[in-house]
Amino acid sequence: MRTKSLKKNKINVVTLGCSKNVYDSEILMGQLKASGKDVVHEEEGNIVVINTCGFINNAKEESVNTILEYVQKKEEGAVDKVFVTGCLSERYKPDLEKEIPHVDQYFGTSDLPVLLKALGADYKHELVGERLTTTPKNYAYLKIAEGCDRPCSFCAIPLMRGKHRSTPIEDLVKEAGKLAEKGVKELILIAQDLTYYGLDLYKKRNLAELLRELVKVDGIEWIRLHYAFPTGFPMDVLEVMKEEPKVCNYIDIPLQHIADPILKSMRRGTTKEKTTGLLRDFRKAVPEMAIRTTLIVGYPGETEEDFRVLKDWVKEMQFERLGCFTYSHEENTHAYTLEDNVPEEVKQQRAAEIMEIQSQISWELNQEKIGRTFRCIIDRKEGNYFVGRTEFDSPDVDNEVLIDASQHYVRIGEFTDINIIDASDFDLYGEPVSKSN
Repeated sequence: MRTKSLKKNKINVVTLGCSKNVYDSEILMGQLKASGKDVVHEEEGNIVVINTCGFINNAKEESVNTILEYVQKKEEGAVDKVFVTGCLSERYKPDLEKEIPHVDQYFGTSDLPVLLKALGADYKHELVGERLTTTPKNYAYLKIAEGCDRPCSFCAIPLMRGKHRSTPIEDLVKEAGKLAEKGVKELILIAQDLTYYGLDLYKKRNLAELLRELVKVDGIEWIRLHYAFPTGFPMDVLEVMKEEPKVCNYIDIPLQHIADPILKSMRRGTTKEKTTGLLRDFRKAVPEMAIRTTLIVGYPGETEEDFRVLKDWVKEMQFERLGCFTYSHEENTHAYTLEDNVPEEVKQQRAAEIMEIQSQISWELNQEKIGRTFRCIIDRKEGNYFVGRTEFDSPDVDNEVLIDASQHYVRIGEFTDINIIDASDFDLYGEPVSKSN
């Protein structure tokens, strides 16, 4: 016999996918708390809200499996209600309602007020910047825009997130101030496309002006840029990066590929020559900059020659940080009309080759850091190590600085000068040269 769970109306928010989803979950939790609700993140609760990802096959599979897991718990009486929101729900709501009918209700990416109502809460418009952050206390994501106007052939994000919509500068500054009051020291600026920021509101690319306002926020010491699009990048951002110590010498700029036939088919609006020139301009303007990029291999029609061009270019450009994904054939995208003709095993082999090249590049760059001292933020303690990062490293995706906790003590959430004593391909090992502030 099915029994009701004993915990009454504790709402558990489960987050899948990217940093944009993390941000959305934090906004949802802030609204729920403001309505007096008992809300937790990925802990036990009798009401579950799953914030899904629908970007590529692996992410969709994880989202579906998580939904099925909680539906099973509902059937067993371990939870009372299951709600689903986010990108997968936005994109496949009719299919999901048909295939997994035991979910209480499905919501899209712009249905926050309706979702809150279903949870017995009111949407409070005045709560600009009020969030329950789920990241370590020293950093937080700041979403500066939603949606994307780019026509990239492989990408389903515009289907799930809609057209680009910038958040006004004054709202972002207010939100940054509230985060700083909670002890946040590092802002990670995110959007589907940072490059486009401001065009809709201010009729110009306005990322540089936003940065100049954010650096004035007391308590914020690092500002990091994620997900810039290469075409039309506002070069005045580099001036701010060079002039303002708070703006990290770091940029995440997903380039996806470099062979001209693939760039054209991907509808990226650029060429190998233009992209290479842009990166050289970056390095000339800010020589210390760490550039992170992501690449896609196995795109329809990618030949051995296209892949050779990509490999040679990765060796030439010496990216400080690089991730590589295999192409995912997504319905309702422009590329879905093409034949997905690169076999899966070839996709996997190509991705492995790119990451092998990058591993060697990263190892060599890291060896050059031995003996140098870097200002690091300490994120957490894990096992026998305190784990920190330099300004050239973003959480979860980049190098970490490991400090032996049996030998040294550093304060979590604080900045500390760390001398690098050893390095592997993707990690640095260090010891503090002075006590943290």
